[in-house]
Amino acid sequence: MMSNFTHYKLWKPYGYLSQFVNNQNRRKNKRLLGELMDVNERIMPIGRLDETSEGLLLLTDNGRLSQLIRGRKVEKEYFVMVDGIIDRKAVKQLQAGVDISVHGKYHKTLPCQAEQINEAPDVPTHRKQRHPKHGPTSWLKVVLREGKFRQVRKMTAAVGFPCLRLIRTRIGNENLGELQPGAYKNVVEFDI
Repeated sequence: MMSNFTHYKLWKPYGYLSQFVNNQNRRKNKRLLGELMDVNERIMPIGRLDETSEGLLLLTDNGRLSQLIRGRKVEKEYFVMVDGIIDRKAVKQLQAGVDISVHGKYHKTLPCQAEQINEAPDVPTHRKQRHPKHGPTSWLKVVLREGKFRQVRKMTAAVGFPCLRLIRTRIGNENLGELQPGAYKNVVEFDI
């Protein structure tokens, strides 16, 4: 059965806002998704990735589907590069949930999946990535069922390992696949 809706998968690159139109005076020179793709005005990103985060962004003109995917039933997976060599204690704290500030109020994150990755993931580098001469780094894989404002960054900072790079790799069963930064693909429907 064909859908009357339009869906895209996009690798949002570092340095772009997760929006097509800029309605803020203080953000005049920001890069927007419209520079990467030309779509009808009903298309909207499902959730957000902040300007310094990258990776999988799903887009649709189906509001109900957008609401479902943003909910707690759908997993979101991230590769996270942190400052320093993360230890088991910090990973266990992430798994159990940590206190983070969300719009001035403290919130304990839900328990999540978190594990250290022994080798850096095979992802393209970008010019803002930290050079190894500035100290050791390590990678984590984090899987959440919630998405508070800058949550992953706040979580790793709360356990003493600030986030240096954040890449969303999966939403539900949808993943980046062969996409490269800035590339997008039209899909018939999302496998959530």
